[in-house]
Amino acid sequence: MDRRPGLSVRVKLALSYAGFLMVAGSLLLAAVWVFLLRYVPEVIQGPGPFIPNRSDLQRAFVPRAAVVMAFLLAFGLVGGWVLARRMLAPLDRITKATRLAANGSLSHRIELGGRSDEFRELADAFDTMLARLEAQVAEQQRFAANASHELRTPLAITQTLLEVAVKDPNRDVAALLDVLQTVNGRAIDLTEALLLLSRSDQRAFRREQVDLSLVAEDAAETLLPVAEERGVAIETSGEIASTEGSPTLLLQMTTNLLHNAIVHNLAHQGMVQVTTRLEGSTVELTVENTGEQLTPQVLSTLTEPFQRGTERIRQDHPGVGLGLAIVNSIVQAHDGALALAPRPGGGLRVTVRLPASRQ
Repeated sequence: MDRRPGLSVRVKLALSYAGFLMVAGSLLLAAVWVFLLRYVPEVIQGPGPFIPNRSDLQRAFVPRAAVVMAFLLAFGLVGGWVLARRMLAPLDRITKATRLAANGSLSHRIELGGRSDEFRELADAFDTMLARLEAQVAEQQRFAANASHELRTPLAITQTLLEVAVKDPNRDVAALLDVLQTVNGRAIDLTEALLLLSRSDQRAFRREQVDLSLVAEDAAETLLPVAEERGVAIETSGEIASTEGSPTLLLQMTTNLLHNAIVHNLAHQGMVQVTTRLEGSTVELTVENTGEQLTPQVLSTLTEPFQRGTERIRQDHPGVGLGLAIVNSIVQAHDGALALAPRPGGGLRVTVRLPASRQ
């Protein structure tokens, strides 16, 4: 935004200090006149010792008062300039940090020392904002790199299949179409998952009252054929757990958790348990499944984008690697918390905690 040039804050503060001293000096001189000089009588000097009268005191007082006022003016300007420089030094550091951030350098920190005051609170808040921005930018860059890599794979496969088909006119068209449909479906799933993840990150949704127990039942009913095909039993139980949020996103969150629990049931005749409950000012949705014993190293990466667990899971169900990443993003968008823990005997227990509805 273009602005007309004006006086700096330092100059304004210096002029303000000088003006304050001038006003204070003028009031002091006025008080001397009002309460002292005006009561000195104006007498006619006669023979005898010299006695100063009002006129004599005025002639002696006015020049010296002018000198004092000039000194106050100079002292106010110089002192105000020095004091303004010291007071505005933190603001200069904040301004430099802002310019560096505007040029793309988010790693710089102000780290303003000293006791707490308005400037230091501003500097601390700015440092916190820079740290969060740096983390978000790094996450977005890493996510974009992973997403581009994941999207490149199905496109490259499609391109290779088409080139082979062009070179081999006798190739089985039906088999080629089946492969192309599978690859294209995975690309569509990945794109939709990326859009859903972006939507939840931006919190672009309208909040409504949602009962997680009903959402869990809907998700379980939808995924029942998938569970039956894999020989996995789904059990849902719990009490009414009302929260506020997007019904679509919360259903997607629960569906992802259930789907993840089903496909990661590596043992035949596995089990998935879904429970909901109200715990004070929060509601909890817990999904646990039987499966392999998970290590802390694996647990720490499950909510990262494009992480798909063990090699066996990658072979049996490649997916797009965004299931728990989307869940984590939706939970954060609803001001909740996601907790992952290994299930005793093998498998995973996922607990989602969300603020309870106020109604």
